[in-house]
Amino acid sequence: MNKYKTLQGDTWDLIAYRLWGSEYLFPLLLEANANHRNTIIFDGGIEINVPVIDTSEYTPRPVWLDEEDEL
Repeated sequence: MNKYKTLQGDTWDLIAYRLWGSEYLFPLLLEANANHRNTIIFDGGIEINVPVIDTSEYTPRPVWLDEEDEL
């Protein structure tokens, strides 16, 4: 498990985007940081856990977004 120190104004999706290039992976951060699950916008300097993941195992965009294009 790695660590990330938040910047003032960070949000879960922004952190996921910075770390992994996809805001859609933020649920992985929430799972690793249950004690901060009610935080929407972070203060600076909060250390959160960052799971080590293989981003190639995750689709960069939820499938349901692409289903809209098929309608």
